[in-house]
Amino acid sequence: MNQVVQKRAMFLRSLREYFWAEQVMEVDTPIMSQFGNSDPALLNFTSKFNGPGKLFNATTYLITSPEYHMKRLLAQDAGSIYFLGKVFRDGELSRKHTPEFTMLEWYRVDYDLFDLIKEVIHIVRLMAQQDLAVKEYSYLNLFMEKLSINPFFATEGELKHLLAQYNIDLAFEPKTKDEYLDLIMSHILEPSFDPDVITVLHSYPVSQASLAKIAKDCAGHSIGKRFEIYWKGLELANGYEELTDPIEQRARFEKENILRQEYGLAPVEIDELFLQEMAQMPTLVSGVAMGIDRLLMAVENAHNINDVILFAFEES
Repeated sequence: MNQVVQKRAMFLRSLREYFWAEQVMEVDTPIMSQFGNSDPALLNFTSKFNGPGKLFNATTYLITSPEYHMKRLLAQDAGSIYFLGKVFRDGELSRKHTPEFTMLEWYRVDYDLFDLIKEVIHIVRLMAQQDLAVKEYSYLNLFMEKLSINPFFATEGELKHLLAQYNIDLAFEPKTKDEYLDLIMSHILEPSFDPDVITVLHSYPVSQASLAKIAKDCAGHSIGKRFEIYWKGLELANGYEELTDPIEQRARFEKENILRQEYGLAPVEIDELFLQEMAQMPTLVSGVAMGIDRLLMAVENAHNINDVILFAFEES
């Protein structure tokens, strides 16, 4: 245990030293909020506030990410900032997941998507103390190169047939095309990535853009300016060139709440405080969230997330 304490302390110190040298300011945002995350793939931990004031008896949420608070700071001209601390996601427990985990999230003003990708690669190499090779794919090129299928035009039937070809037994019937694509990604494509190489995946379908800007790729497909980073069989980071249009963002939140109800989940109140300030965000800003426990797993060649944290969830 003492070895884990020391490794984590050195890991966190190195990250803070990097951002200090880069003049990126650490921010201490709330870990409890009056607003939850509407993403249907994430479950919020909830509680009730019993004190005085306008939030008496209100539902409160442990944050799944500091994203909305950090973007409000960006709108208040905070400049490039980072958060290093705990976030919470209910229902996630496996060798790669734990409900309470350490996240590094940072935002770079005047960085586009590919500027930030370069910095993420640099940080992974820095923490690994290795000059790791990098393989980069667009979402389209990955599917075409490995599966000879265009994910933008493929039908749900074609994607279902592809899963059957790879003998992927479905424990549930996917409701959307994106669910089929996610299954193909997690069960077929991600396992094909070279574990010794940093794999970068970018330019996702618009339906998976989340909080990213929309653009056209060289083939004319509408894509979300989003990326993910993989190493050692682990998804380490998820980033965007950030959307700054509150009208578009409200529409995406509303769509997510409709999906939540279709999945039998309660809708989540839209974060009006975030939307009120969103238009004041810098015109060009990119942000990324990185799972620090997973990065430490990769560096230490650990098989289980419990090997790199101080207390396993079931022992907390």
